[in-house]
Amino acid sequence: MKKVFIALIALSLSMSVMTSCKEAGDKAKEATEEAGDAMEEAGEDLKEAADDAVDAAKEAGEDVKEMGEKALDSLEKAGEETLDKAKEMGEDAKEAAKKAIDSI
Repeated sequence: MKKVFIALIALSLSMSVMTSCKEAGDKAKEATEEAGDAMEEAGEDLKEAADDAVDAAKEAGEDVKEMGEKALDSLEKAGEETLDKAKEMGEDAKEAAKKAIDSI
């Protein structure tokens, strides 16, 4: 009777250990799947963030190019206006010199 009782206790203990191991394995498998899903989602988020950064950089580059073109146009216009004013002042100086010579 003792042997049967000890065998039943040993059998119930081994069943308990097997059940715990199975549960631990299932939990590990579930955790691995969740980690894989989380990593996949993080990868997608990183790709999306990288795409957004590339788009923002392209847009910023286009804005800088446009601003550079506007600045170049402004400089060109200012240069032309300065040249026109210099010519006008030269003509005025030439005319004033001519008047001064004529009056002498």
